[in-house]
Amino acid sequence: MATTSTTGSTLLQPLSNAVQLPIDQVNFVVCQLFALLAAIWFRTYLHSSKTSSFIRHVVATLLGLYLALFCFGWYALHFLVQSGISYCIMIIIGVENMHTYCFVFALGYLTVCQITRVYIFDYGQYSADFSGPMMIITQKITSLAYEIHDGMFRKDEELTPSQRGLAVRRMPSLLEYLSYNCNFMGILAGPLCSYKDYITFIEGRSYHMTQSGEHGKEEIQYEKTEPSPNLAVIQKLLVCGLSLLFHLTISKTLPVAYNIDEHFQATASWPTKVIYLYVSLLAARPKYYFAWTLADAINNAAGFGFRGYDKNGAARWDLISNLRIQQIEMSTSFKMFLDNWNIQTALWLKRVCYERTSLSPTIQTFILSAIWHGVYPGYYLTFLTGVVMTLAARAVRNNFRHHFIEPPQLKLLYDVITWIATQIAISYTVVPFVLLSIKPSLMFYSSWYYSLHSASILVLLLFPVKKTQRGKNTHENVQLSRSKKYDERENSLGQNSFSTTNNVCNQNQEIASRHSSLKQ
Repeated sequence: MATTSTTGSTLLQPLSNAVQLPIDQVNFVVCQLFALLAAIWFRTYLHSSKTSSFIRHVVATLLGLYLALFCFGWYALHFLVQSGISYCIMIIIGVENMHTYCFVFALGYLTVCQITRVYIFDYGQYSADFSGPMMIITQKITSLAYEIHDGMFRKDEELTPSQRGLAVRRMPSLLEYLSYNCNFMGILAGPLCSYKDYITFIEGRSYHMTQSGEHGKEEIQYEKTEPSPNLAVIQKLLVCGLSLLFHLTISKTLPVAYNIDEHFQATASWPTKVIYLYVSLLAARPKYYFAWTLADAINNAAGFGFRGYDKNGAARWDLISNLRIQQIEMSTSFKMFLDNWNIQTALWLKRVCYERTSLSPTIQTFILSAIWHGVYPGYYLTFLTGVVMTLAARAVRNNFRHHFIEPPQLKLLYDVITWIATQIAISYTVVPFVLLSIKPSLMFYSSWYYSLHSASILVLLLFPVKKTQRGKNTHENVQLSRSKKYDERENSLGQNSFSTTNNVCNQNQEIASRHSSLKQ
């Protein structure tokens, strides 16, 4: 019987007992399914063409707070406290320094809550907890603070193209602020989106096309027929269903902790250990696929997430998607894996840290990523291991890949070998992230004789790593070049006014390659 205690509602305890899952997890899934239905209702009856932005903001906020209260009980007050104090800081401090104060407060408040939850209440519990939504709210608070600072204090010529596109030119009202942070579409599982994209959606400007006038001196806005998200939502729900089925049936039979089982370590051959390591970590991913894809589907069902049209004229609903499953599972490099995993967090790290510091940006971004994720020692072991693995993988790629481009058969062989190596290395790296504690994590690495750590360090000693130039002008030129290329493609495809985030999203590969070691 699933009797895990919860601070949220116990109304679904009979269902929790029936499916043998903790009540927190049952509450989360049921609330997300309710949010999906609410999103369909929101798009149908509270469409921007039928009601005012004020009503849409109020309903989105109240529904979000109700879901938070149902899942987390009085702990949901933390969401309001964190958001409320941050808003006061924005108003009182002013646009010159508010981004710094908001950043320190929001991240500090999140860290205190994580320490309290982990070391006082329920160490090692993997059920839904209130710090999860707070992680997303922290991202939103800090992102918006920097966007307002960019739009209302800094000069346009000081901004990168992505910062210029995301800059907010007026202070949000308290309702707009709470709606952005606590709306029902993203209160439980995100994903992060830019403030401008969210307001564009609420105000119904998602499908306003912009076309340059004669000589490019004026812009003409017109409306394009609103595409239906139904097909995208159905496809994502199918992915959710398969992911949940896999998690409930196969994942439980392949626990990651079995990798450190004494009998398994003593009797299993090395090929068996390698295969089980890969399979057990493969089985651990569907719960993330389920949660993130369902969150994406909820936003799409409400009409949020439209990115434009592809070259074939098909609507794209991946504006705020957080992962690409096929690319993840077929990754032939660390970079490819991390480019497609937790995408919105990578963008957040880039926006608020990497591109804003000149002193050791990679190290500072790593520290921010580690603090944001939480206080379990396993997280830090994973990040530290990931740094070494990523640098080693980059060295191997730079020194060997060009020898295997032609003929196609040789490239196929290279891809197969690098796929195997990548999957093993990724699995090896993230074991502590799943085990959480320091003792079992070190026990696992010891059972492997720290072999991949040693191999990575040896690679770094033997093979040179190409250093990328990083200066303000170089960085700006790279950003500007990518932005221009994207703008040209955007015009040819008839993209919509969501291009502010699209410009950033299109820079994912550059971002992830620079600090790919910082994500899980």
